Formats: sequence, structure tokens, C-alpha cells
Amino acid sequence: MTRSFRSHAARGFTLIELLIVVIIIAILAAIAIPQFSVSSDDAKVAALDANLSTMRSAIEMYRVQHKNTVPAKNTSVPAAGTCTSGVVGKALVTTEEAFKDQLLAYSNADGGTCTVPGTDFPFGPYLRAIPAEPGSGKATVAVAATATLTADDTTGWQFSTLVGKIQANNTKNSANGATFSTR
Repeated sequence: MTRSFRSHAARGFTLIELLIVVIIIAILAAIAIPQFSVSSDDAKVAALDANLSTMRSAIEMYRVQHKNTVPAKNTSVPAAGTCTSGVVGKALVTTEEAFKDQLLAYSNADGGTCTVPGTDFPFGPYLRAIPAEPGSGKATVAVAATATLTADDTTGWQFSTLVGKIQANNTKNSANGATFSTR
């Protein structure tokens, strides 16, 4: 009995045995790979929810400290001579630059911004940076003075100065069917 086992072991595996092992590995891979892609989508949705929560909190804090006005509703240009040691905001209303200036820099009650804090600029900054939208990887913001926002994938985010709403500018759906832009 020992002799026949040794002679069989010395010959190696048959082609059928190897094919069965390869088929079993392929079946396991077919089961596991879709699970990884769903996990990846779930992570993107979780990151999107976290980024939206952070940005909505920053926008609301800005609104409270700036006479119930949302970012980019006013120009980020401060009164002359008030920002003496920093860089002043130069953006006009309803622009991405005004939105970024007013959330990323120090500001006064009228929305004028300066990169250096001071008695004339007691508010902010509200964010360190505009986060990237997880689905597209874009950290740009389309600012509009309309109440309705329609996703078109051109920027990472969309913001309405009319209603103070921010959303992802992403037309894709997650694996569970949720639309990124309606979160």
C-alpha cells in the first residue's frame, strides 16, 4: 500500500485535479470580487455623507455669523484699508472664488475676507479646504443663484446662494441605487 501511494505521489497531479482546483478558485473569486466593489461604493457614500455634513455645518455657521447670508451671496472684497497685512478677497457675488474666500479665510460681518485674522475680520475660517467629492475626486464648486440644482458632473459640488443648499454634482448612482447628488 505504501508503494502504490508513493508511485502515485511521484507522478504529480492529473489535469482534471488541476482543473477542479482552478474552477474552485474562480468560483471563490467571482463571489468575493463583487463584495469588494460594493464595499468601495459604501465607503464613497460614507465619505460623501461626512463631507456634506462638514460643509453644511460650515455654511450654517457662516450664515449665523453673517446676518443670515450664505457664502458667495456677497462679494468677498472688504472695505478699503481694513486688511493691512494679509491678502484681501477679490471675488464677486455668486462665484466659486467668493464661496471659497468666505469659507476658507477670515471674514467680517459683510462677507469681506482677509487671510490674516484681526479686529476687522473676527469670523472664520470655517473650513481648511474644500473637500473633494468622493465620486469624482473634484474639489470645485459650481455656485448658482437658483433654487434648483441639476447635477451635470462638471464640478465636484453645487451650491445655491438662493436657498443655501449644497450637494454633490455627480450623476452616478451608488451600488445600492442611491443617487449621489440627492444626498
